[in-house]
Amino acid sequence: MKSFFIGNIEIKVPVIQGGMGVGISLSGLASAVANEGGVGVISCAGLGLLYPKEKGTYTEKCISGLKEEIRKSRMKTKGIIGVNVMVALSNYADMVRTAINEKIDVIFSGAGLPLDLPSYLTTGSITKLVPIVSSSRAAKIICDKWQKNYNYLPDAIVVEGPKAGGHLGFKKEQLQDQNYALDVLIPEVVAIAASYKEQKHIPVIAAGGIGDGRGIAAAFMLGAEAVQMGTRFLVAKECVVHQNYKDRVLKAKDIDSAVTGRTHGHPVRCLRNQMTREYVKLESEGKSFEELEYLTLGTLRKAVQEGDVVKGTVMAGQIAGMVNKEQTCREMIEEMMEQANTLLKRN
Repeated sequence: MKSFFIGNIEIKVPVIQGGMGVGISLSGLASAVANEGGVGVISCAGLGLLYPKEKGTYTEKCISGLKEEIRKSRMKTKGIIGVNVMVALSNYADMVRTAINEKIDVIFSGAGLPLDLPSYLTTGSITKLVPIVSSSRAAKIICDKWQKNYNYLPDAIVVEGPKAGGHLGFKKEQLQDQNYALDVLIPEVVAIAASYKEQKHIPVIAAGGIGDGRGIAAAFMLGAEAVQMGTRFLVAKECVVHQNYKDRVLKAKDIDSAVTGRTHGHPVRCLRNQMTREYVKLESEGKSFEELEYLTLGTLRKAVQEGDVVKGTVMAGQIAGMVNKEQTCREMIEEMMEQANTLLKRN
């Protein structure tokens, strides 16, 4: 399995660990992946909740928390570390500025179109910028906007399909539409990236529904140069998520995945439990987005930190049904690379 480049940064192992928020993707997991040659990613979502003793407002606690997580990761690895900053975050700008000031290697940004992301770069910035998209149209819009307004093209593009865990960038009708399946999206986004090849090589990273060497090999054969995965790393021994959460993923069957929030345009993929059943029931009764948001307030943190996998939100991708053992990041990556290499050599 050959390396690839994000800008001028060589990634030895073409695996990016997904940014999973509110206490999952932190320095421990990120540094473990980075130590194996991949890209470890710290999620900016909810960092202020994890550093309640820091001084100041919630926004200030988020900034302090991000600085601390980056500092911790740098102590544990000399590998490549990125941060995931969702456009939908209320403190998006603060998180981006902080990451750049801390000289993070890569910023991954989705959950909305990060149309102004290059505007935060400062003179001498070393941070690479990677948007996360769910269509070739979005990839084209971002490339053209960045090029026109900032004379900058993405250093890579992550294309995420509808089988990903957590927040999804798809409309209700697109979730089951085969035209939006990852195996369709990858070559379409690869074609968009290739249209800028005279100016810059933009590698495409496939995400959403990839959790083993077979998925990696398939993505490579469709034109991707790397993969991003979150659900597989949920059960890594270095992941600090509650053991109950890990066990729920390990026990998941292929039919255990559910998508809530379809009716109001904010779909979230998680594992079925009492919370999802109640949410879907209230959705069918026509409850407002605000009422439904109140139902889920704090439920992800409840699952991640307290281990409540009954009333908490257990975000995970469709691939959860294929994840059946807890391993170290090294064991996971070595196993997946060996399997992918074997399959690619056959083809």
